[in-house]
Amino acid sequence: MRPVGIAPVELERPEAGSSTLPDTPWITIVWNDPVNLMSYVTYVFMTYFGYPKEKAQRLMTDVHTKGRAVVSSGSREEMERDVTAMHSYGLWATLQKDD
Repeated sequence: MRPVGIAPVELERPEAGSSTLPDTPWITIVWNDPVNLMSYVTYVFMTYFGYPKEKAQRLMTDVHTKGRAVVSSGSREEMERDVTAMHSYGLWATLQKDD
């Protein structure tokens, strides 16, 4: 029995077959800094992300010449993990929602 004066609440439910998009994509950005050597940044990208030397060098070059490089993308939780890892290597990194 419903108390007097309180109307039932209708809940919106997703339609059958519809899917909700996950909270992606997010990106990890590594920024240029005056401290780390280019060879070290390449080493970090190869070691942490498992990138081949050519890709790691290309990303390092973007960091050095453009001031930043997007080094990974995925869920927010994954990018938070990657940013924390980059900080542990002494690199300046941030995450943001990709447009």
